[in-house]
Amino acid sequence: MATLNSLCILHLLLFTLLLGTDGYLYHLHRECRFSSRDLQDLEFIDRYIFNKLEYARYNSTLNKFIGYTEFGVKNADRWNRDGGAERQHANLDGVCRPNAKLRFDAILDYSVEPTIKVKSAIHGSHKHTSMLVCSAYDFYPRGIKMTWLRDGVEVTSDVTTTEELANGNWYYQIHSHLEYTPKSGEKISCKVEHASLPKGKEVKWDPTMSEVKRNKVIIGASGLVLGLIITIAGVVYYKKKSTAI
Repeated sequence: MATLNSLCILHLLLFTLLLGTDGYLYHLHRECRFSSRDLQDLEFIDRYIFNKLEYARYNSTLNKFIGYTEFGVKNADRWNRDGGAERQHANLDGVCRPNAKLRFDAILDYSVEPTIKVKSAIHGSHKHTSMLVCSAYDFYPRGIKMTWLRDGVEVTSDVTTTEELANGNWYYQIHSHLEYTPKSGEKISCKVEHASLPKGKEVKWDPTMSEVKRNKVIIGASGLVLGLIITIAGVVYYKKKSTAI
C-alpha cells in the first residue's frame, strides 16, 4: 500500500473561456489538497484567474474568499457577505472527499505484483567464487524488501541491493546481488515482500544448469533434431529414386 509523503493536489475542474478577439482569457481552477490518508487536512481551493493573473480565490481552511487585486478584493468582499463562502465550503465534502477516496482506490491502493528472476552473474570478488542476482521487475508501488536465504537462513553479509529504479511508466525494478561460495546440497532462494504479495514470494535458485548453458543445450538439441530430419528425408528420397530406376 502506498503512503503519502508530501502534499497531494487533485485538479478537479479546469475551465477556460476565451473572451473577444483580443486574447483575453478567463480561467477557473479548482484544487483539493491533502497530505494524509485520513483526510483531516483536506482543503478545497477555488482560484479565479484572468489573463494569467489570479485575482481572487476561495480557501476552505479560512472559509472565505481572498482578493489579490483591486477587482478581486471587491468581489471577495461581496461574495463573503452574500453567503458565497458557505456555499463553496460545501465542496469540501461534496466534491473533494469522494474524489480523494477514488484516487486512493485507483492509484495509492493499487498494486502490481513483480516479476521475479534469480540467475547467476559474473562475480567481481576474489572472496567468493560465485554470484547470484535476484531481480524484481515491473512492480507498483514503491516499497519492496528482498532477502536472500541459504537453507532457510537469512543471509546478512556479502549482499548488495540497488535502490528502487523507476521505469518511467509508474513501474519500478530492483536488483539484489549475493556473493557466495557454493556448498554441495545447499538450497538458495530469494524472498520478496511487497504490497501485492500478502504472504511474500520465494523463488529458488536452480544450480543444475545456468540460463546460458540451458540456452546452448536447447540450441544444440534443436540443431540435432533438424539434422536428423534432413538425414531421414534424404534417405527416403534416395530409396524412392533407386526404386524408380
